[in-house]
Formats: sequence, structure tokens, C-alpha cells
Amino acid sequence: MRRTTVTALVAAITLAVSSCGGSPEQGAKTVDPQAKVQLTWWTGQTTDAEKILEGLAAEFTRAHPNVTIDVSSGASTTDDLLQKLSAGFASGVYPDISYAFGSWASQLQESGKTLDITDKVKDPAVKWEEFPAAARTTVTPNGQVIGFPAIVDNLALLYNKSVFDARKVPYPTDDWTWDDFRAAAKKLTDPAEKIYGTAYSVSGTEDTTWHLWPLLWQRGGAILSADQKQAAFNSPQGVAALEFLRAMTIDDKSVYLDQTDQRYPALFEDGRIGMIISGPWELLQLKQKKTKYGVTMLPGTNGDHQTVSGPDLWALFDNGDANKAYWSYELVKWLTSAEGDAKWNLVQGNLPLRASEKSLPAYEEYVKTYPGAEKLVANLDNAKQARPTVSGYPEMSRYVGEAIAKALQGAATPQAALDEAATKSRQALAGG
Repeated sequence: MRRTTVTALVAAITLAVSSCGGSPEQGAKTVDPQAKVQLTWWTGQTTDAEKILEGLAAEFTRAHPNVTIDVSSGASTTDDLLQKLSAGFASGVYPDISYAFGSWASQLQESGKTLDITDKVKDPAVKWEEFPAAARTTVTPNGQVIGFPAIVDNLALLYNKSVFDARKVPYPTDDWTWDDFRAAAKKLTDPAEKIYGTAYSVSGTEDTTWHLWPLLWQRGGAILSADQKQAAFNSPQGVAALEFLRAMTIDDKSVYLDQTDQRYPALFEDGRIGMIISGPWELLQLKQKKTKYGVTMLPGTNGDHQTVSGPDLWALFDNGDANKAYWSYELVKWLTSAEGDAKWNLVQGNLPLRASEKSLPAYEEYVKTYPGAEKLVANLDNAKQARPTVSGYPEMSRYVGEAIAKALQGAATPQAALDEAATKSRQALAGG
């Protein structure tokens, strides 16, 4: 369900209010597990997913009758949650639990409003190591665990079999190079029929930005310097990655440029685009549209098929009440257990949060229901690096997204565009 978009305006609001926030009403100082508690949970989900979580909240309260849970989406869109949280921090009225994009993690932690559960997740019963490394890193900004992973994903190559069959092009394989990808995209493109080999978002959002990171990493490049205070994406490796995309777009004319983030998945489903680089959130819609599709690992560079993962989290907040803190933790620990996650992520076509879920009957049903899911699960092993969780990342991401859009639309060279983004990012990254 997610293709993360974060605006500089929201980021600025968060940073502004985090330093002057109000204080919540003070509640219990010590934990009484039998005391009556009401939790507020912002899920950030659309209607169908929201109903699933409402059902799980009801299941939890049946097992713990002293707990009531006010469940709501929290905002009209997931993106709006950050602004609502920021406003809540300022007024002292905010939820106990909220869905959050991983790119917000540092900003939330630096607000001073999150719970620190670093020691609690060391309990062997939590089985913390079962979560993918990228997810654990994302929920641990500045060395402090502020919640649990909510959704894990990764980018893989999805291809429309009908488009390939019509042009008698062999299907992609896990061993493909980017040159193989480019060659196939050219063969699949038919300007007269308005069919494109592949697609790329030029909205300037995180959907634009994070698609570049695997090409950068595979070439040995880095997003930030070792101290995470300076941009490093405008390196020769970053320029080469963007130049590859520019050549496909402008020279080959095999790339559909999507100004919205929203059109290219639908065009892929309908057979107007042959390949997209996307993730598990597409599987449910592909199933509903009855699209004939396949999934492979990303094309590689010198045998490196590294991908990027964009884990999101259930952030836990300190509302000055020990009982709220206790039950917020217990609820999300239960939700993200292997059995709880099977009732949440697997039923929606999302990837399992934990490796141990593969032994559950629900997992067997999941891979039968969503073809390609097993490949995406295996692709988590290719997510060897995490996107930076520094507070300046959302603003930097916007500048990089704008640079990519300029280069792919012929408004700037890759070097000039990335250099400009690096310069603009200096202030945002200065704080680490």
C-alpha cells in the first residue's frame, strides 16, 4: 500500500514543533497491568486495511478486558500523519501508537515524545533478530528503538508476461544485468501503440529517489558520507547510475515518465508497460486485475543484485502514563509476533515481518494466493543497506528526487543535477 512521499513542508513543521512541544497529562507512575487503560492508535491505513486492524484490536481487548483501544486512520492520508503528530506534540495531545514511514524515524525520536524500548526488545521472548536487518535499523534512529517494524518490503523487477509474449521477448531472469534490462525495454517499446518497456516516477517524491539507490549501491557508491553529515550521492557512481536512466529515457525513449507516482502501476497492470521496478504492495492489485505477471530480483552490476528496502514502523509514544506505555508495547509486540503478523500483513499480500512465519500454514496459503511473493521474500536477503534515518533525509530526498526528474526530462545533466541536490542538502544534513 505504500510508495512513500514526504514533503519539505511537513519536515519543517516537525522540526519546528519538536523543540517547543507541550506536555501530556501525567498518568500512572508505576505499572498496574490490571488497571483500566484506553489507548489511541493511528493506523495510517486505507479502508480495507483499517478494518483488519480494527478486528485485531478487538481480538486483543477480548484477551485483555481492561484495555480499550480507539483505532482510527489518524489522517486522510498516511503522509498527513506526520503533520498531525507534529501538531499533537506541540499541544501535548498525541496517540500512544502511530504508523510512521521509516524516513520519519529520526524526526520522531528527536521530538522527545517517543518511548525508548531499547532494553525491552533485548528480551529473548521478543525474538528481535527475526526482523530483517533493514527493519531493525530503521526503528533504531540515533541508537534508540522507538517501536516495532510494521511493514517490510523491497524493490524487485515485475514483468507483464502478456507484453513479453506479444513481442516474443524472453522473460527476465534473476541473473539479468542492467544492460539486459535496457535491451529488453527497447524491444518492448512500441511508440505507435503507446507501449513502453519500463517506467520511472518523476514526481520528485521518495518514490523517485529510492529507485536510484540500488543502482548507486551496486556500483559501490553511498548516499551519505561515513559521518552521515554530507551528501555522497553525487559521486561518479551516482552520476553513472543516473546517466544510465537518462540514456534509457531520452536516448532509447523506452521509459514512461510518471509525474504522479500513481499512473505507472495501472498501466503495467493493463499491459501498456512491460516492466516496473516495484514491490509487494502491487501484488493484491495484480491479483484483482488478473494480470499475467512474473517477479525476479533486480538486474545486477558485476553480479551484485542489491536492492533497497523501505521498512515502516509502529512508533510508540510517551504520554506520561506507565500503564499506557506498558499496554502500547504489549499490543504492538503481539501484533508483530509471527502469529499476529500472519493475520495482518500476510492476508494483504505484504511480506512477512519475521523469518519464522515461513513455518506457518498461513504462509503456505500466502505464497499460493500471491504469485511472486516468495521471490520478494527471498529478495530481502539482497537488502544489504538501509536508507539513512538521519532527520535531514526527507528534505535531502526531495532534492535528489527533483534532480532525477530534471535529468530524466533533459533539463540538466546527471552531474549538474546531483551536484545541485548535494549543495541544497548541506543545511538539512548538517545536524546529522
